[in-house]
Formats: sequence, structure tokens, C-alpha cells
Amino acid sequence: MNDVIVIGAGMVGSAAALGLARQGLSVILVEAFEPNTLFQPEAVDNRVSALTRASEKLLVDLGVWAEMQAMRVMPYSDMHVWDAEGQGSIHFDAAELAEPSLGHIVENHVTQLALWHAMQQMKNIQIICPDAVVAVDRKADVSMVTLKSGQQLGASLVVVADGKNSVVRDLLGIETQGWLYDQHALVATVKTGAGHRNTAWQRFMPEGPLAFLPLGIDGDKSCSIVWSTTPEKAEQLQLMADAQFCAALTLASEGRLGEITAVESRAVFPLELKHATTYIREGYVLVGDAAHAIHPLAGQGVNLGFQDIEALLSLVSQAGQQGRDIGSWRILRQFERQRKGANMTMLAAMDVFKRLFSNRFKPVSVIRNAGLSMVDNLGPIKHFFVRYAMGLD
Repeated sequence: MNDVIVIGAGMVGSAAALGLARQGLSVILVEAFEPNTLFQPEAVDNRVSALTRASEKLLVDLGVWAEMQAMRVMPYSDMHVWDAEGQGSIHFDAAELAEPSLGHIVENHVTQLALWHAMQQMKNIQIICPDAVVAVDRKADVSMVTLKSGQQLGASLVVVADGKNSVVRDLLGIETQGWLYDQHALVATVKTGAGHRNTAWQRFMPEGPLAFLPLGIDGDKSCSIVWSTTPEKAEQLQLMADAQFCAALTLASEGRLGEITAVESRAVFPLELKHATTYIREGYVLVGDAAHAIHPLAGQGVNLGFQDIEALLSLVSQAGQQGRDIGSWRILRQFERQRKGANMTMLAAMDVFKRLFSNRFKPVSVIRNAGLSMVDNLGPIKHFFVRYAMGLD
């Protein structure tokens, strides 16, 4: 019998598998889709993450950050946020915190690839791919999974990291709460006339936020964008000719980054909030999007997942030192107590921000703009918010 089975080899699942293997545990990783294991510098992933300093620390500890840097990561030192319906704005500067950066913008493929390469070097990780889970069971102290291929696997602990539409979560009978937002997100890679200046830019508009995330290619001319808007407008934006789209994006950004001169790799996906009613069953634990899916306006999705893994690794290490069963209810209940409250707080905060900044009621707009400007002028409060977002507090 193995120590751990991890279901899902996305960024969070791969981090879990690698971290648990580095503790000396035997790990089986099950993934449904064959990954692309080659880094092609000219190919830019249109899905990126704003990795916090806390996430960076985890990836350093896992031994993959150096390879990620060798491929492509982009530190950003500043963030500008402003409201489209008023003069309210706020500016975050890493120098004010005596920090080298606020975080890093990293293509998801870069993070995934570095984790995959590291796992391939671990003799105590067995990767089963492509394959998928079709049934689960718990017998005595063994968590069982049956794969589509017919294999049956058993372990002390199964880590469920197969995304927001988790099949294994459904097989475990764990329900979710949440809702679809009245927004879709359009992602793309664009070139800007004035450059990003190592800065993340976000404009709050009534239909949803528009974010420019700096990329480390073409000097400082390229950004990844996340444009949240109504489903109808997102579809229109996706179908526009390149020149028409660039003009619309220049207008929507008020030209803060100059004229948008090129766009590539447009894609649209729906936005939703989803939260599992429980993260655990005896011998099973949900992490990442399988446990919680969040609005992307603050870029916290994968960071919450990495915080899940950091907490899980700590508890599993303690259990091992004390000779306890790592899949026991007591251990997993500790994990749920640590992570569920923190995740619910962040999900609720992002939901409030989404609703607050989408509200066109004039008094709300006035208060919202005044609040942004007030926080911008209150150093200790602003520093607390940004350090919390960076995972430093």
C-alpha cells in the first residue's frame, strides 16, 4: 500500500505530490490528461497567475523556483487600481514595504512544467497518466480509488486536486455551495505602446474589472489581460477583429499603457464562486479549486491552493513524526479548521468587492471612490492590506 494518492496534476496537485514525496512518503499521482512537457520560449500561455511572496516561498522550498526563473517569471513592484466611475484610486509600491517585489506574474504552464520536471526526478512518485478515477471507497484504514483503466489503488490518504468540477468530490458525496456570476472573463496576451513599467494595472468598471498583468517578454511591452465583463460582451470581444479589439482595449484602459498594438490567444471562460461544504472525508482531503473556486479579480485562486498545500504538508509532517495515521479524521479535521475559515474569508471578500465595484448606484460610487482614496492615504492600513494579499501576514 502507498502512503498517498494525489488526484490531479495541476499546479496545486503537483505541489502536493512533490511536497509529500520530499517528506519521504510514497506517492501515486493520477492525471487524466497528458501534459505538454516542453518549454517553448516563443509560446506564451494566456493563463497566468499572480503568485504571492508566500507562494514563491513554497515553490522555493519545493525546489522548483530556480527552474521557473530560468524559463520566465516577471516580478512586479507596483500596482495601480482605479475606479472608472470617479477619481478614486490606490497605488501599492513594494519599496514602501522594503520588499523587492509585490509578487510575480507567471504563466501557469511555467509553474506546471517546473513541478512536473521535479516530480519526474523523484523515485518515490509514480505517475499514472492518462487515467481517471471512476470509484472511491474506504476499507478499514485504507482509502481506495478505482481507475478507468481498471486499476485499483490504495493509500492512507487521497489528496483530491482535480479542479472546480471535481469528479472525485462528487464521488465522495461532498456538496458545494455558490453561484455563477453574471460575468465571463476574457484572457489574452497583448502588446502595449507605453509598456507596463513592472506594474500590475486594474481598472474597475461597472461590467467588471480589467487587469493588465506584466509579462517578461518583449522588454516591458507585453501583458496578459483578464477582462471580466458580461457574457454577451465577452463573446463580442472574442469575435472582434484584432484591430477592433485593440482599439476597444485601449479605450477601456483609458490609454494608461499607451495604445494596444497587438493581441494573441483570446479565450473566454465563465466566472463563479464555489465552495465545498466540507473539505474532508476519512482518508480523503480536498485542496485547491476542488475545495474552493474564487472570482479572479485579486488573483488569489492558485495562491489559496498553495496555502492549502503548505498547511497539509505541515500537518502530515507532524503526524509522521508522532507516528499517527496521516489519513485519520483527527489530522484532516485540523487541516479543515486551518484552511476553511481563511478560504471563506477570502471568497467572501472577493464577492463583496465584485458586487461593490459593479454597483452603479451613485451614493455607492461616491463612497467607493472616497474609500479607495482614503486607504491610499492611510499608510498603515494600506500596508496591512497589501501584506495580507502578499501572504506575508
